[in-house]
Amino acid sequence: MEIIFIGVAAFLGGIVAALLGWTETNEAFDARKFCSSLIRAIIAGGVIAVAFNYSEITLLSFLIAFLAGAGVDAGGNRIAGAISARTGIK
Repeated sequence: MEIIFIGVAAFLGGIVAALLGWTETNEAFDARKFCSSLIRAIIAGGVIAVAFNYSEITLLSFLIAFLAGAGVDAGGNRIAGAISARTGIK
């Protein structure tokens, strides 16, 4: 059961990072851009849930999973932006 909770915490971290990034831009909501963040958050939730060490689950474990999910979204967004800038593809 802990694997689901850790995966959800990582997923929520990715979603929160995406929403905070959107509020920072002062642009209208773009569902296409949010979809890519949603996909990254789903992938982050799955990967972090599988790779997590379940020997001792504490509140700190959920915080770490949340921050890892946020980091995956932020890192993925930076990588996508760098590729877009290099190739000129939007």
